[in-house]
Amino acid sequence: LVEGTIKKEKTLIVGVELATDIINVDNSMDELEELVNAAGGIVCGRVVQKKASIDPAYFIGRGKANEIKNYCEELDINTVVFNDELSGAQLRNLEKVIDKKIVDRTNLILDIFANRATSKEGKLQVKLAQLKYRLPRLVGFRDYLSREGGGIGTRGPGEQKLETDRRHILREINNIERALKETEKTRDIKRKRRKDSNLPIVALVGYTNAGKSTLLNRIIEVNGENNESKKVFVYDMLFATLDTSMRRAKLPNGQSFLITDTVGFVSKLPTHLIEAFKGTLEEVRYADLILHVVDASNKDLDIQIETTVKILKELEVYDKPIVTVFNKMDKVDIDNLLFDNKYVNKKIFISSQNRTNLYELLELVQDNLPIEYR
Repeated sequence: LVEGTIKKEKTLIVGVELATDIINVDNSMDELEELVNAAGGIVCGRVVQKKASIDPAYFIGRGKANEIKNYCEELDINTVVFNDELSGAQLRNLEKVIDKKIVDRTNLILDIFANRATSKEGKLQVKLAQLKYRLPRLVGFRDYLSREGGGIGTRGPGEQKLETDRRHILREINNIERALKETEKTRDIKRKRRKDSNLPIVALVGYTNAGKSTLLNRIIEVNGENNESKKVFVYDMLFATLDTSMRRAKLPNGQSFLITDTVGFVSKLPTHLIEAFKGTLEEVRYADLILHVVDASNKDLDIQIETTVKILKELEVYDKPIVTVFNKMDKVDIDNLLFDNKYVNKKIFISSQNRTNLYELLELVQDNLPIEYR
């Protein structure tokens, strides 16, 4: 899916641990490594620096940047990926010292999205996010955009134009925003048709790779539908699917309903991306019920739950009925499952893989839809 003919880039990942950090730095770096893998790179080493505050010029400080330069030479590293968003000045300064391609977490995620978007709207949304991210960083990008690379951080809109013509970018941003407004009109028409059909809508949300697409496919199967063309793509990888999928299914009482899958979330999800995908994510606003799918086997499930809740609040949909679906219970003993109840009210424990408790899940959906649909 990702690798294709792209040569895997040898990558060093770099993180900073601050006393104020909420997320465990090792777990965050593990996730960054997964993101690098998803982008078609291979992690050959990692560096974590404890600091009281971020260095405004070099992010990690010039001394540590020189150390990283030596690591890169020893390990024959092509690309250095930072676990946070860097400013244009930090990008430029780090590249001058380290003399390798420098990519930050935000650009890495945007690069994955650029490679995964398949629909016209998805591609436009990603391109818009990339342009808005790169516009204030043109100077920082100047050097490495001319390097030969395997793709990490470089897939996207007209790099040469980005270097030379700021006005061109602003025009392109305006053009894309106009094009997206047209797609919004089409989406609004479809939403009106769905509303007129008087079918309840259930939205699947959650962290990337929590198993939302697999769950959607299993619900289709529970309904006796094994048509492969109706199933959605599933792959055990972060951000395997980007485009929203909607399918029709039935509740135990025979009532038909629509179930929609949405783009997965991740910690430190780029603001530009949330903004660009707001149109797609707004599908959640029209849902009658939200199923918050959680990977029960993940050691950071509390952070993942909190990340999803934060984005639902940003989308102003957190007041909707929500059922937390602890998925992948085939990988964890329920007696050893620990989580913070702060954001968990109604819940169910399932395994999409083993098809455990799927009928019970549909009964819970039925019981939590608005009264007119029961």
